[in-house]
Amino acid sequence: MTPDPARERSLGGLYGVSAYLLWGLLPLYFLLLVPTGPFELVAWRVALSLAFCALLIAVTRRWSMLWAIMRQPRLMALTALAGVLIFVNWQVFIIGALTNHVIETSLGYFINPIFTVLLGVLVLHERLRITQWIAIGIVALAVVVIVVGYGTVPWIALLLTVSFGCYGFVKKKIGPSVDAVSGLTLETMWLMPVAIVMLAVVAATGGWTMGAYGWEHAALLSLAGVVTAVPLLLFASATRRVPLSVIGLLQFITPIMQFLTGWLLLGEPMPLERWIGFGLVWLALTLLTIDSFAAGQRSRRRPAAAPVGEVI
Repeated sequence: MTPDPARERSLGGLYGVSAYLLWGLLPLYFLLLVPTGPFELVAWRVALSLAFCALLIAVTRRWSMLWAIMRQPRLMALTALAGVLIFVNWQVFIIGALTNHVIETSLGYFINPIFTVLLGVLVLHERLRITQWIAIGIVALAVVVIVVGYGTVPWIALLLTVSFGCYGFVKKKIGPSVDAVSGLTLETMWLMPVAIVMLAVVAATGGWTMGAYGWEHAALLSLAGVVTAVPLLLFASATRRVPLSVIGLLQFITPIMQFLTGWLLLGEPMPLERWIGFGLVWLALTLLTIDSFAAGQRSRRRPAAAPVGEVI
């Protein structure tokens, strides 16, 4: 039976919104895990994500798909690189969430679409439209304003931007050859030796918090794998059902939630220079969104026979 396109689009939109809402709530979840430190937390996140994915593969009987991927050196190398990038992203994000820099983490994900455009120029040698260049320039100015006015480089935001942007680029190179569950399984498999070393160091220097602060804390910490995997699986389901333009709009849900969490719930400071910097970033994103819609309209008006190269 052929799936109903309208129903599939509605499901895709629901999956996408759910994924970004869950990602937006992550800072609050991580704060519930205090006094677990960022390094122990990332180590448990890796180990429990791998266990959860292995369970999913066993239930869905996808072992043959996983073995087929593991026999391809190129795909294995790409999943290893993706694992390193997502590890950096997780570690920096959790450090930001646990050190009262939630607003700065939101800045990283606000900048990410602009960095993706710049990545297309530097790596894929794509030609950008003038509006896209203006958006990149405005974001660069925003970073300068924040650095000069706030007196420090927003390294958390910049590392989140670069790591997640490059992770998305690697995942695009992998393409449909690796499904979401197999991809996360392999990425966390590569990271398991690092996670084991981190847990050993934590155990030797201060002791694990797992099981040391009551069953409620242990239960919450045990959900780290599910909390990591579920949004990724929802996101993968969404991208198969709705256009990338829709995904591009939905992606702003997460940084908006993180910004409001840091500002309104956690009371992080927002001095004038930070408002100016964020305002410039939001202006750049508005220009980029309008330009993308205009380019999409022009592309649809062209004759079907004329091939059109897509610009990220």
